[in-house]
Formats: sequence, C-alpha cells, structure tokens
Amino acid sequence: MSLEVKLQVFEGPLDLLLHLIDKNQIDIYDIPIATITDQYLEYINAMQSDDMDVTSEFLVMAATLIDIKCKMLLPKEVNEEGEEEDPRAELVEKLLEYKMYKYMAYELKDRQMDAGLSWFRNKNIPQEVKDYEMPVDLSELIGDATLSKLNEIFQDLLKRQEDKVDPIRSKFGNIEKEEVDMDAKTLYIRAFIREHSRFSFRQLLEKQHSKTEIIVTFLVMLEEMKLGEIEIEQETTFGDIIITSRKAS
Repeated sequence: MSLEVKLQVFEGPLDLLLHLIDKNQIDIYDIPIATITDQYLEYINAMQSDDMDVTSEFLVMAATLIDIKCKMLLPKEVNEEGEEEDPRAELVEKLLEYKMYKYMAYELKDRQMDAGLSWFRNKNIPQEVKDYEMPVDLSELIGDATLSKLNEIFQDLLKRQEDKVDPIRSKFGNIEKEEVDMDAKTLYIRAFIREHSRFSFRQLLEKQHSKTEIIVTFLVMLEEMKLGEIEIEQETTFGDIIITSRKAS
C-alpha cells in the first residue's frame, strides 16, 4: 500500500521561501542559502503541476537560489564605497516586500469579514416626523435689536467692504498684453542687416516702439549670431555694440 503525501499549496516561490524561513526559524537577514536551497529543491521535485507558468516561476527562483549559493562560495565583491556586497541582499529585499503585502492582504481580508457581520437598518422615519419644522420665535430671534441697530451693523459691513478696496489699484484699467509677431520681426531685422551691412546695435534698438519689441529684437539678434549670420564687436566694456553682416564681408 503506497503512502500519499499531500503538499501544501503556495501562492508563489516567495511564499514558499517565507514558509521555509518560518519553519526553520531563520533570521530573514541572515538566510543560510545552502539549507534553504536544498529544502526548496526538495519541494520542487515533489511538486506536481500541469500549469507551466506556475512551474516556471518556481524553477526561476530555484535557479536564483543556486546562483546565490555559488556566489556565496566565491570571494565577496566590493562596491565603490569599499563595502562587501551580500549576494542575498536583493532576495531579502524582495522577501520583506512580499511579506509586507501578504500581511496587508490578511488585514484587508479580516476587515472585509468583520464588515460582512455588520447589518444596517433601513430608514423608517414616519412622514409626520419628516415634515415637522421647529417653530421660530421672531421676538426671541431679534432680541433687543432695533431698526437703528440693524442699520448700524449694515453700514459697518459696507465700510469694511470699502476698506478692502485698494484706492490706487482700483483705478487701474485692464492691462492688455502686447503681441509682437516673432516671424515678422525676424524678417524685418534680416532686411535691416542686408541693407546696412554694418551698423550700431543702438541704432537698431532706437527704431523699436516698445519694451517688448526691444526684447524680441535682442532675441532675434542672438539667434542670428548663433547661426553665424552676423559678427559683434565692442571696443570697451560699456561701449557701443557694432554689428557686421558676414554675408557682406
């Protein structure tokens, strides 16, 4: 008569590893890879599953454990900070993360079961109770207030609103955004460069009508210099800037 052994079903390779660690009462930060790998492989050999996806997950973890076991036999690698790297570090991090999510799932399941034991009574309020409105005593509500006192309160509120208004800014009109056509300004400046060949930057800026146009002109000149279309000279630190067209030279 053969003896049947029923294996415990695990949700995945990490679940199996946590079971082996708890079963052997092992410190998760100091896992004896050789022992755990042997026990893990014993379970893999005894496991019977027709689902290739599930089987492949367990086999991948088995290969990972064997790889770590081999690295433990070799001299430890040293990182850039001069500290020895533990081949088990990545596996320990995954186990701790899986353990946290597993216990969180248990907590949520317990809360769901507790919520399932709660029963709520539907509303059953009589219509006359719903329609009831507490009477308002106007004399008690107003108290000792008179029309003159109410007027004083009203005027005080109006004054507070007036104090919030800035007497200077309230007179400002709407600030309208000045639009400058970048493409049109670029064509204008390029035509100006072709016409004058060599000129003062101040001469070009004096032809602009607003600060926005001056800024756009400055940006266009920077782009022309970047493209190699113009050369810029300045003899002194605060002297005038002379612009020369490279096509004319």
